Formats: sequence, structure tokens, C-alpha cells
Amino acid sequence: MPPAAVAAGTPDPSRLPTVSHYEERLQRDLNWIQDLVGIVGQAVTKAIDDAATSILRVDKDLAAETVVGDYTTNRQTRELDRLCHAFVARHLPSAGHLRYVSAVLRLNIALERIGDYAATISRSAAQLTAPPPAVVARNIEMMCEQARRMLAEGMRSFQHKDVALANNTLASAAQFARHFDKVFADLVKEGEADSRPVAELFSLMATLNRLERVIHQAKNICEETIFVASGKTKGEKTFQILFVDAKNNGLSQLAEHFTRKAFPQSGRYRSAGWDAAEEVDPAWGRFGQTVGVDLQKAWPTPLASLLPQLDDYQIVVGFGKEARDKVGRVPFHTTMLIWDAPTGDPETAYRSLTPKVRELMERLRGEQAS
Repeated sequence: MPPAAVAAGTPDPSRLPTVSHYEERLQRDLNWIQDLVGIVGQAVTKAIDDAATSILRVDKDLAAETVVGDYTTNRQTRELDRLCHAFVARHLPSAGHLRYVSAVLRLNIALERIGDYAATISRSAAQLTAPPPAVVARNIEMMCEQARRMLAEGMRSFQHKDVALANNTLASAAQFARHFDKVFADLVKEGEADSRPVAELFSLMATLNRLERVIHQAKNICEETIFVASGKTKGEKTFQILFVDAKNNGLSQLAEHFTRKAFPQSGRYRSAGWDAAEEVDPAWGRFGQTVGVDLQKAWPTPLASLLPQLDDYQIVVGFGKEARDKVGRVPFHTTMLIWDAPTGDPETAYRSLTPKVRELMERLRGEQAS
């Protein structure tokens, strides 16, 4: 006889999709990895908070507990590493699962480093004899709050594959980057005022530096979120470069416009002069046309007009040793290079300049320089 009719509205068990033992085990292994990611993420977030508190309060007991706790975090990151490699060996994953596990392996390195940053801050606390000066304490509180928030948001974006949250956190981190220059300047003022022993100022500097590094690691975590969710890898970094000489009416203009033409996808470029001329030298303009560099619409820019935004530039190239004095103190995240100023006519200068530009861009961007 045929089997009894299935009651209306009741699914036929024989027609239900079945989950294989293999699929159950794969999902269980993934859950273990995801759970441990969450545990380690919460631990290092708390460790950063405790480490900053130990500095602000000169709480050496809390500092010691944080240092000892880092050994537990190190064991957990080693276990996470083992689980990921075992998952790959056992399941030979592809597509989404492989992206996730490879991202966890990179994230695991970031989490271990954050734990190390917390330990370093805590060890710095053990060297203090008094709480930090008020302005430095405020900077530590502010940077700790930013680091903790961005780290927590980065971890949440990764756990939930939330690309929108990851992008928002990346944008916040980019906006915050320039604040470190002010933080560094405040600490320098304390040093000039002899308010603390030099050794303690170094400890406070180490604290601020590690909090900044936490923000960088939070950015890395957000980029792993985007990779897991979309498969998009982190793009090559682009650079803002400023070329500086005295008049900005020839050499530095040629450097700016040649670099923009040769490497349009690698960055944004400007030039300026500390004693800017009224217009571009016609001889340089005529030569530019012979090599496809249009200087006809270029206009000299006074360096003084760009100095307030100097922290927008990762690289400043100065022609001649005098350039360093004319630019003055550069922001913490800006690097200044000094190139010899070529002598002679524009063609001779061009032949000397272009290889240096190409070498610089290849060092910054590698073979992807374009």
C-alpha cells in the first residue's frame, strides 16, 4: 500500500533538504573560530582600556594585571591560528569560507599586536612617579576613547560582515589621524617646561604612540571586513606630494606637472615657492610643451599659503638644502626629502629630475605606480 498521506501543511520529511555530517562539522569549526575571534577581540579592547587607566591613575597593580593578562591573549591567538590552519587542512575551503579564514589569520596578527600595545602601555605606567600633566592626560583619555571605539566598531563590523560600519570607521580613523600632531606638540611643550623627568616623558610618548597604533590596527580590521564580505582587497595607498623650491616658476612646477602626467593614479601633486615669482618662467613653459607637460596655465604658489595644511602631504620634496629651513618643522606624519637642485637649462634639469621622480614613485607604490 502507498504510505499514509502527509497531513495538509506538514512537510514531507523525505523531501526536506538534509544537512550532511560534513556540513555540520564545517559549520561547527567555523563557529569555534568566530567565537574565539570575539573572545580575543573583547579581551584586547578591555586591555587597552585598562592600560590607559593604569597610566592616568598610576595604578601599578592594574598595570601588572594587564601585562600578565597578555600571556593569556597570546595563548588564545596561537589557538586561533591553529584552528584556522586545521580548518584549511580539514575542509579545503573555497570562495567565501577561504576568504573568511584567511582574513581571520591576518586579523589574528592585528589582535596579538594590540595586546602587545596594551602590555607596553602598562609597563610604561610602572615607570611613572606621578599622574601625567593635565594636557597630556586629556590627550591620553581622548586617544584611548577613539582607539577603543574604533577597535570595538572594527570587531563588530568583522563579526557581522557589516561593510557600511567598516567604511564609516575607516572614515573616522582618517579624520582623526592629524590629531596626533597636536598630541605630540603638547608633549614637547611639557618637555620644554621640564615638568617631568625625561624618562617619564618617553613613557608617555610610548603610550600615545601605541594608542595611535591601535587605531591603525582597527583600520586593518575594517579592511578585512570588506574583504570577507565582498572579496575586495585593500587598494594601493595613494600619496599627496608637494614639490618646493624658491620661485616655483620652473623646476618645482615641472616636477609637479610631470609627476601628475606620469603617475595620475598614484596620488595628488602640488608645488610652491618660499619666494614665489609672479609667473612661470616662459623658457620653462616653452620647454614643457616639447615634452608634453603643459605649464601654460600654471601659476606660482606661495609656500606660506600651504603651510597650515602641510599635514595633508605625506611627502614634501625640497630642491636644495635651503628648502628644509624654509619649510620649517614638518608634521609628524609628513616626510621631507631634499633633492639637489639641477643647474643649467630646463632640458638638463628635466633629464636629472625625471629619473628621481620615477624612482620615488616606484619606492612608494612599487610596480603598481601609475
